[in-house]
Amino acid sequence: MLKVTLIKSTIGSTPYQKKVVEALGLRKLHQTVELPNTPQSRGAIAKVSHLLQVEETE
Repeated sequence: MLKVTLIKSTIGSTPYQKKVVEALGLRKLHQTVELPNTPQSRGAIAKVSHLLQVEETE
């Protein structure tokens, strides 16, 4: 599992990046969600990695 936290605002980001952040389940700053460690999740995280903090959990 991956623990993903939104640490920077999406203000000023492209509409595509805002949709990716929302698709990850993140709506507010410092909100954390747990996602499965799959290639799909990793790809979405890679697109907006500058806005996120990612930790691996078991």
